[in-house]
Amino acid sequence: MRLFALDFQATVAKLGLMGGRPVKQSPDQKAVFASAAEERPAPRLEPKGLYRRIPLQPQMMIDRVTRTEDFFTLVHLGVPHLSAEDWRLAVEGLVLKPLSLTLADIAAMPQRSVTAVHQCAGNPLEPTVPTRRVANVAWKGVPLASFLEAVRALPQARYLWSCGADYGEFAGFSCESYAKDAPLDRLIAAGAILATHLNGEPLQRENGYPVRLVVPGWYGTNSVKWLSRMTLAEQRLDAVFTTQFYQDRTPNGEVRPVWDIPVDSILVAPGPNAGLEPGKPFDIWGWAWAARGVNRVEISLNGGENWMPAQVEPASGPAWQRFSLTVPTAGPGPTVRLIARAQSADGHWQPMTGARNAVHVVDITLAQGAAISKEGSKP
Repeated sequence: MRLFALDFQATVAKLGLMGGRPVKQSPDQKAVFASAAEERPAPRLEPKGLYRRIPLQPQMMIDRVTRTEDFFTLVHLGVPHLSAEDWRLAVEGLVLKPLSLTLADIAAMPQRSVTAVHQCAGNPLEPTVPTRRVANVAWKGVPLASFLEAVRALPQARYLWSCGADYGEFAGFSCESYAKDAPLDRLIAAGAILATHLNGEPLQRENGYPVRLVVPGWYGTNSVKWLSRMTLAEQRLDAVFTTQFYQDRTPNGEVRPVWDIPVDSILVAPGPNAGLEPGKPFDIWGWAWAARGVNRVEISLNGGENWMPAQVEPASGPAWQRFSLTVPTAGPGPTVRLIARAQSADGHWQPMTGARNAVHVVDITLAQGAAISKEGSKP
């Protein structure tokens, strides 16, 4: 990492981007938003407001790497139209050498690729309801760690505030920007990057073109699209999407930000429309994931009364892991309630209910002589 960061700093120096006045006090967030509004005109939003691309259903998630056309999209405020020529990224706050980068500057810097699960945290108004909006995609971009060394972050910098170029209203709140925060040390540990490519191609507009923050192993709400400003600060950011939404409240009143992904899984096959013949064997498979990997998956055919261990492939970074199990018989019927539950490498099991990562349940009706659905057939 040290040698890589030094290469980055040499690139920055060559581009003539080093310089600026030292900033010794933690930035004022109102001033940050105000200066952003003054520096550049607001981009055109099209579409405006909440926008979604309908995700695949679990039984359709047969590809190890999700195709870009199947990648789900959730936009809270609207999709900004940004040109490569006009876009700028400001890196400021508790740093000795603030930066203002163009897309060409980003493209000239050392890159890193990572294949990782990208999962939506769900509806922020219904945080305990699973949505199973998930994909496994390949990103490419510049490691965040390299930026921090180049700007020479001050010792008191503990958080990164990330702001997108989008703006507008959400759930009755007015937002100068879609803005998130996270501890710097945890972002570095997760291998966060400033991504410019998705599955080998430049980002599409709705996916964050030209640059988005990507935090492997964290919920997608933290991967700010249309990134325009990164501010290093001593404290958390008080903003709509950091304090009002994407905050989990525990029974004892504790508030936890929705950051890294807990253990989760989906059943791909058999799907809910599969026809299973009583007394005949059938194959079960799906995907499991967690921020720190999965080491065990169990399958139940009777709604959780009994469990059987599935085979789980080894973890490969933050990507999802395939699990499978061949069951000798689907009897006696008339229905089978399939449940998959996964255990993370640090020992946590998926909850049965009441959480966004609750177990996936598939009910199948047995029918004599029924044809097996082709959904979920790809290994």
